Order: sequence, then C-alpha cells, then structure tokens
Amino acid sequence: MAITNLHEFLQDYFTANQCELIFNEDGVLTVQLTEEMDRALMNRPFYWHYVKNTGYAGEPMKLTLITNPEKREEKGEWIHFGSPRLQQILNQLKQNEKVTKLFQKVKTNQNTPLYPWLVINLKVSYVGKQKKDEVFSLGLHLVSGIMKVEMMEIMQQVSLQMSISDYCYPISPLIKINSGYLRIQSVIDNYIENQTHEWAEESWKALDEEIQMLHHFYTEQTETMQEQKQKELIEIKKRYEPYISYEVINGGIFYLTEDAFA
Repeated sequence: MAITNLHEFLQDYFTANQCELIFNEDGVLTVQLTEEMDRALMNRPFYWHYVKNTGYAGEPMKLTLITNPEKREEKGEWIHFGSPRLQQILNQLKQNEKVTKLFQKVKTNQNTPLYPWLVINLKVSYVGKQKKDEVFSLGLHLVSGIMKVEMMEIMQQVSLQMSISDYCYPISPLIKINSGYLRIQSVIDNYIENQTHEWAEESWKALDEEIQMLHHFYTEQTETMQEQKQKELIEIKKRYEPYISYEVINGGIFYLTEDAFA
C-alpha cells in the first residue's frame, strides 16, 4: 500500500508539472524544468528577476536526480527519503498543489460520461525515539464506492487535463467528499492497527529509562530543583512519547471514463 518507489513518484511529479523527461533509465532521471518549476526548486530568484527586467525569456535549468544507490557517484543529485531535495518537493506540493480537479483526456465523437474519483496522497508519520514516514496514495470512486491503492501509479496510464473533453460530461458524485475522505482514513486506520509497533515499544522503554535517570539525578527536594526536574520531564516526554500523525500531501477530484484503467 505504501508508495516505496521514489523514482516513479518523481516521474509522476515532474510529468504532472509539464517537465520534459530527457533521460529516464536505471534510477537516473534528468528533466528539463519549466520556468515555474525552476523558480520553485532551483533557488535562483536573482536570476529570474534580472532576466525579466532585461526583457529576456530566461532559460530554465535541467535537473538530474539519482535514486539508484549504485549510481549515486555519477553526475547528478542523490535523492532519497529524508533528503532535503525530497522534502523541498513535498513542501512545494503541499503549498502550491494541495487540491486539484482534472479530467481524463478523451478523444470521442459520442456522449461519454466521466466518473468522479477522490484521490488522496497522504503521509503517515510514526514519531517516537526515531521517526519513520510512509506515503500512501488511495483513490475512491465517488459513485460506486470502489477503492484502489497505489492510485498515483495506476494514474500513470491516464492522460489528464484541466478542462473536460468535447462530448464528455461529468457524473455527479453520490458520495460526498467529506464522507469519502473518512472512508479513506478508515482504510489507513485499519492498516496501522494491523501493523506490529515495536518502534512504539522501544520508545516507551527509552522514555521509562530516561525518567528513571532523571529521578536518580534530582535527589534534592528544593523548589528550584523540582521546577527544573519538571521542565526536563516535559522535554523527555516530547522527545520519546510515541504517536502517529496523518498529513495530507495533496489530493483532488479526477473525472475518468468507466474503463480508464482497463
């Protein structure tokens, strides 16, 4: 269920942002950025300010990202879960592309219904002594109630656009968006409940050890010492108490033909 293929995620990300994939082989991806993506990722505000003031169009950069560990010494930028570049991309998605509405591109000369899918990409964070993130992509058919996992991978075979194609018409959803989101969240809840959580047990154990050390250190009962002890106790709990949080990366409504994934 979790999206573990970082390379495919990057392909989808740059393709969805109209960036040309110049090279895509064996865990090495080179893309020609658009001006918008160059501004978002390459940290060149002075360059773009200069070219715009001089009347030039400007030249967006090419970017090579390497996801294959065996290729990390090649020319390009090694990217992995937890790397600053990936965090930048996730932040860009969060800030600028949180919600969208897209239609399948259809070439037809007869009336064709398009069915609404609610697609949610979300991150689940397991926080405690150590932190681990999982990214999920789920799609819910808002008429039939069918749900699919790894939705972004499935969507690779579908061409999308901002406007609806000629002769196509949208079907109104029977499931409201809020209700659909709760269904998706329920699937994630069930997934988490069925996992083993050794990470949480290790966090509780580390928390107990730290508290015992704190009690051992603060043996004096003066008011000042006890106040300092309480402050440190709060900090220890913040650092070690395990919890799980959800964060929606982005999502949207996608209107697709009945046989979009056939």
